[in-house]
Amino acid sequence: MTTTEQEVATAASRYPQHEAALEALYRHRNDWAQTSVEERLSVLQQVKDALLVVAEDWAMAASKAKGLPESSPLAGEEWLAGPGAMMAGCNGLMHTLQQLEGKAFLDGVPRRTLANGRLSVRVTPSSHWDRLLLSGITADVWMQSGVTEGNLAEHAALAYDVPEEKREGKVALILGAGNVASIAPLDVFHKLFVENQVCLLKLNPVNDYLLPFLEKALAVLIDRNALHIVKGDGAVGAWLTEHPYIEEMHITGAEATHDAIVWGTGDEALRNREAGTPRNSKRFTSELGAVCPTIVVPGPWSKADIAFQAEQLATQKLQNSGFNCVACQVLIMPRGWEHGADLLEQLKTVMASSTRPAYYPGAADRLAAFREKANDPVEVSRGEALPVIMAKTSDADYFREAEVFGPAMSLTELEAGDAESYLRAAIDYANEKLHGTLGANIVIHPETRRAIGKQRFEELITELRYGTIAINTWSGIGFLLAPCPWGAFPGHTLEDVQSGIGTVHNCLMLEKTERTIVEAPFRPFPRTLLTGRPTLLPRPPWFITNRRQDRVAELLVDFYHAPGWLKLPRLFLHSLQG
Repeated sequence: MTTTEQEVATAASRYPQHEAALEALYRHRNDWAQTSVEERLSVLQQVKDALLVVAEDWAMAASKAKGLPESSPLAGEEWLAGPGAMMAGCNGLMHTLQQLEGKAFLDGVPRRTLANGRLSVRVTPSSHWDRLLLSGITADVWMQSGVTEGNLAEHAALAYDVPEEKREGKVALILGAGNVASIAPLDVFHKLFVENQVCLLKLNPVNDYLLPFLEKALAVLIDRNALHIVKGDGAVGAWLTEHPYIEEMHITGAEATHDAIVWGTGDEALRNREAGTPRNSKRFTSELGAVCPTIVVPGPWSKADIAFQAEQLATQKLQNSGFNCVACQVLIMPRGWEHGADLLEQLKTVMASSTRPAYYPGAADRLAAFREKANDPVEVSRGEALPVIMAKTSDADYFREAEVFGPAMSLTELEAGDAESYLRAAIDYANEKLHGTLGANIVIHPETRRAIGKQRFEELITELRYGTIAINTWSGIGFLLAPCPWGAFPGHTLEDVQSGIGTVHNCLMLEKTERTIVEAPFRPFPRTLLTGRPTLLPRPPWFITNRRQDRVAELLVDFYHAPGWLKLPRLFLHSLQG
C-alpha cells in the first residue's frame, strides 16, 4: 500500500461523520428527486430567508480571512460573490420552477437565429428589475447545433420531464473551491435542482471557515438529507472520490487535481493514460480555470475612455486579489496603437493602488516562478502587498500554458493594420496558443464595432471558442448572472480536460449550450447619455476602484431577498457615488 493509499484508508476511520453523512444521503436520494415543485419553491424561499440572516457575518468573516482592512469597500466583493450570488441563484431557480408547467418560463425569452444558423437565447435582462439594476448589460446563450426555436423546450429542464414518482436520485460529491464563497453552494444548487442529485459538499481547507454560515443558510436542505457539508484535507477528498455511494462528482479547482482523481499520479497515471483506463470512471464534471485573455481592439478612445478601461482591466486582473480562475492572464494589445502606451501606464497606476494582500496559499511561490521565466519582468509595486508581475508572453511557453492564479499577467502585441484583421488575428491567437477555454474578454469602442459591421463582428465572435465571452465587461460577470451557464467551451475530454467538462448555474436549465456572450456599455453613466446606447450603469460595483461597492452590494443582497421600488433610491444613490 502506498503512502497515499494509507492516508486514504486512515481518513475513512478518522471521519466516521463523513460516512454517516453519505449513508443518509444515499438513503434519501430518491426522496429528494421526487419532491414536488411546490416543495422545492418552499425550500428555496427558506434558503433565502436564512441566507439574509447570516449574510453580514458571512461577508465580514470572509473579508477578515482574506486580510481586507476593516471597513474596506472591497468587502463588497464578499457580499456580491457570496450571499449576493446565492440569493440571485435562488431567485433564478424560483422563477423557472414557478413557470415550469408547459415550460412557460421559456415563453418570454427573446431568441434569434445567428448568421451561422445557431440559436441565440437572451437570458439577461429577464425582468424590469434587471433593466434598472443591470442597465445596459445583456447576456445571450448561444446553443449548440440542433437546438432551434421550435425544439428549445425539448432542451430545457429535462429532469422534470420524468414524472415525480418515477424519478431516481443519485449522490454527487462536490469538491468546493477555496477562492470564491458562492462557488460551492451554487454547484450544489445545480446538482439538486437541475439534475435531481443529493450532494456531499467537501469544503476546500482554504475557506472552510464558511461552514457555520453555509450550515445555517442551507439548513433546510441538510435537515432533509439532501445535502451534507464536511471539511477535510486532500486525503479525505481522495477517499470520498472512491466511495461506493458517490455516483457523480463535480470540482471547481485545478486541472492537476482533476487528473489525479481520474488517472492517478506518477507512473500509475502514465499507465492508465496509455491504456485508456481511468482510475475513476464516474461521471465527472468540472470547471478548471484557464489562461484567460483580454483582447483590446484599437479605436478612437478618449482620455476618459482610457481611464475607465484601465480600471476595467485592473479589475479583470485583481478582483479577489487575482485569485479567480477567469482572471485576465494574457493582455492582447495592438502593436503601434496610438493609445496603447497610455492605457498600459494607467493600468499600472490603477493596479499599484490595489494594496490588498495575497491571501491564497502558494501565491508568492507561483509569482516567483512567473518572474523567473520572464526575460525582462516588470514589477508594479503595491506597498506591502505582493507586486503585480508583468512579462511578455513570447518569453516562454509557460505564459501561454500555465494558469498562475495570482497577481501576474503577460502582454502580447499583434499587428493592427485595421481593427477587423487585428481582431481576427487576436481570436486566432487566443484559440490556438492559450490553454483553456473558460472565459475571454474583448474591449472595443462602439465606433470601431460599427465600422466592422454587426454581422461581421458576430461572425468573428463565433470563432472565439470560450465558454463565456465578455464584450466591454469582464467574463466573471457571467458567473454572477444566474441564467448564464458557467463552464468551459464544450469539447474537452478526460484525456485533455483543460478548462473542464460540463456547466453549472443556468437557472433556465438549458441543455446543449455552447457559450454565453455578456455585454456592457463601453462607457459608464452619465457619459453614456452622449452615445447611441444610453444606459444608467455608472462605475460597476464589481470594479476594484468602486468606493461604495460594500454598501451597494449589501443593499443588493437585501433587494434580491425581497425586491421593491422603495429600495431603489438608496441603491441608485450609492451606485452613483461609487
